[in-house]
Amino acid sequence: MLSRLHINNYALIDTLDIQFDAGLNIITGETGAGKSIIMGALSLILGSRMDGKYFFNQQLKCIIEGYFSIASYDLKPFFKEHDLDYEAETIIRREITPEGKSRAFINDSPVTLQVLKALGERLIDVHSQHATQQINTEDFQLLVIDSVANNGTLKSDYRTVFKDYRATLLQLKKLKEAILKANAEADYHQFIVDELVAAGLKEEEQKLLEEEQRQLENAEVIKTGLLASVYALDEQEVSAVQSIKEAIGQLHQVAEYTPPLVEMSARLNSVYIEIKDIIQELATIEQTVVLDESRLTVVNERLSQLYSLQKKHRVESVDELIALRNQLTERLRAVSDQETDLLALEQQLQQQEQDLQQAAVKLHASREQVLETIQDYIASILHEVGMPNANLFIALNLLEPEAYKESGADQVQFLFSANKGQELQPMHKVASGGELSRVMLAIKSLIAERSALPTIIFDEIDTGISGEVALKVGEVMQRLAKNMQVMAITHLPQIASKGSTHFKVYKKDVGDKTMSNIVLLNPEDRIVEVAQMLSGAKPGESALQHARDLIEA
Repeated sequence: MLSRLHINNYALIDTLDIQFDAGLNIITGETGAGKSIIMGALSLILGSRMDGKYFFNQQLKCIIEGYFSIASYDLKPFFKEHDLDYEAETIIRREITPEGKSRAFINDSPVTLQVLKALGERLIDVHSQHATQQINTEDFQLLVIDSVANNGTLKSDYRTVFKDYRATLLQLKKLKEAILKANAEADYHQFIVDELVAAGLKEEEQKLLEEEQRQLENAEVIKTGLLASVYALDEQEVSAVQSIKEAIGQLHQVAEYTPPLVEMSARLNSVYIEIKDIIQELATIEQTVVLDESRLTVVNERLSQLYSLQKKHRVESVDELIALRNQLTERLRAVSDQETDLLALEQQLQQQEQDLQQAAVKLHASREQVLETIQDYIASILHEVGMPNANLFIALNLLEPEAYKESGADQVQFLFSANKGQELQPMHKVASGGELSRVMLAIKSLIAERSALPTIIFDEIDTGISGEVALKVGEVMQRLAKNMQVMAITHLPQIASKGSTHFKVYKKDVGDKTMSNIVLLNPEDRIVEVAQMLSGAKPGESALQHARDLIEA
C-alpha cells in the first residue's frame, strides 16, 4: 500500500507530506483546489511522462517520493528480475530538473520509466471518471474476465504459441514470395546457364587464343624473321658462330701465357654453346609456324563467340563469364532448396496451428467458466447501489483460427440493460454516465478482490449519482477497504462519510503566490467538511447533525 507521498516543488505545491491509512482514504476539496495536482504527482512516480514543466519554483527541481509497504504482495521476483534491492518499505522517487531532465529511482537504484511503470501497475490501480470509457473496449473486457479466471499462465502460454505461429506465418509468406520471384527468373537463368555451359568456357582460354591469333595472322613475318636470325647466326659467310669459334681457338693458344684469359675463354665457350642452342630452338619454332588459314578462321570464330558472350552479359573476361555461370547455377539450386524449406515450414506451421488451437480452446474454456460468476457478482453490486433491475450479459464467441488475435481466440462483448423489459445492448449505447460509473465500480471491486492489488484509487467516479445511491457506492468502497487500501477523491458527502481517514485539499495565498495544501481532518473538522459538502460554506445545525449521522452510520 501507499503509506506516504512526499511532493516538493510541483505545480501549485511547494511541499506536501501525506501519510495515508491502510483502509478507505477520502480526499475532498473544492474544484481547482489541487486534487488533480496531487494525482498528477502520484502518476509521475507510477511511470507517466511529464507534459511540460510545472514547478512552484522554476529555479529548483521537482522531487516526488512514494513510500510503499509491499511485504505482503509477492514482489520479490520483480525486484530480482530487474536487479533491484528489495525492501519491505520500498521508496520510489522521481526527480525532474528545471531543464526538463527526468530521473527515476527505486530504492535509490536508477531505473527507466518502463520499469517504473511496470512496478506501478503492480502497486496501484487508478480509476478516474474518464476511465468508464474503457468498459466498452474488448481489451478491458477480456482483462476483467482473465483477472477473475486467473488466466495469467494460460494467456502467457497462448501468446508464446501465437507469436511463434505468427513468426512462422510471416517467414512462410516471405519464402513464398522469394520462390515466386525466383521461379519467374528461373527460366531465364536456366537459358543463360545452358548457353554458358554449351560454350565450354575454360580459364585462360581467351588469352591463349589471342596469342595464337596474333601468331597465325603474322606467320609469314615470323618465319622470315626466324630464318633471317638463323642465317645471321650460323649460315652467312662470316657467321656469329664461326667468328666466336675462331676467337675461342685463338684464346686457347695464348691462355697459357696469360692466366686471366683462361676464364675468358671458358666464358666465351659458354656463349658459343648458348648461341648453338638458340639457333636450334629458333629453327624448331620456325618449323612450327605455319600459315594455316583454316585454323585462323576457327580461332577468330571462337574469340568472336567469347567476345559476344562478354558483351551480352556485360563482363570483361571469360573468368567473369564462368563466375556468372556458377552464380546462376547456385541460384537455380537454391530454388530447389527453397522448395524443400517451404515444405518443412508448412509442416511446422501446421503443427503450430494445432498447438495454437489447443491453447486457444483452453483459454476460451477458462474464460467461459467465470462468465456466470462475473455476471452474478456485478448484478449483486448494481442491485446494492440502486440498480435492482440491471442485467449484464457477457457474449463470448470463439473465433475461427484465421481470426485469432494476440489476446486470444475470443470475441467478447458486454451487453447491458438497466431496466426491466429493456433489450440487452452494447453498454455504451444504453448506459448513462452514472450507470457506467456504478458498473465500473462493480467491475473494479471484483478485479480488486481477485488480483489483490495493494491500492486502488477512485478519482471522482461519482459522476451522475447522488443521494441513497451515493451512500451505497460509499459502502461498496468501504467494504473493499477491508481487504486493500482504497483512496477516493469525491465531491459527494455520502461517500466522504465512509472513510477511515479524511483529507481536505485547499488553496491559500502566501505573499504573491497561490499554493495548494492538504490537511488530515480531525473528527470535528471532518463533520464540518461533510456538512459543507451537504449544504454549503456555512452549514447550519441540521447540516452538521446530518453529517454526524452519516459519519456515525
